[in-house]
Amino acid sequence: MEPSEQFCPNSTCCARGQIGQGNIVIHDRKRQRYRCKICQQTFSARRGTMFEGLRTSTELVVIVVTLLAFGCPVQAIVQAYGLDERTVASWRERAGAQCQRVHQAIVEQGQLELIHVQVDEIRVKARSMVAWMGLAMMVSTRLWLGGVVSRTRDTSLADRLLQQVRACSQAACALLVCTDGWAAYVRRVGVYEIPVRHGRGREQEPLGQELTRRGNSMATVACS
Repeated sequence: MEPSEQFCPNSTCCARGQIGQGNIVIHDRKRQRYRCKICQQTFSARRGTMFEGLRTSTELVVIVVTLLAFGCPVQAIVQAYGLDERTVASWRERAGAQCQRVHQAIVEQGQLELIHVQVDEIRVKARSMVAWMGLAMMVSTRLWLGGVVSRTRDTSLADRLLQQVRACSQAACALLVCTDGWAAYVRRVGVYEIPVRHGRGREQEPLGQELTRRGNSMATVACS
């Protein structure tokens, strides 16, 4: 436990959100609780994390969430660790909600000089439905800027995905967006489209084709 890395979560405390001010001390090391010397309120070390309110060991929750992230079936986790399927599903929802909060607090702050972003959609077929997920990636760092899930591949999906990209980008920053040619992106964010020609040989490919997989029809859109 390290009090200097904690801040008071009490919304009425004048020291709320301030780190390293010396107002946070250890209240109960066994129960892992801190105390703010200004408002005198105590709080758990798990406050504000996906582990808040859980009595299960952190190590087990991390293992289960890691297995889920790598595609391990829920039924296999239930059998291996003797957990209830609803418990595993609850941890999965907690992890997703926490990742979204962290992404909004760190990535979606309008501080990134994106320059070049690549967006695409993935079609997923389930037992009784088809879902689409739109993804956006910062090309230079391979940082995922956002993801949107929708039952249909429509302009609403494109709008929501590009809103996440705008939230990450610096204001008035020139941005190059590469897509698979879907017109929804061009209409929403593009100023112009550069068509990609295909032929027998690289001499017929336009400048910038090296950014795409060979043979994949791509449209390059510039926006500001």
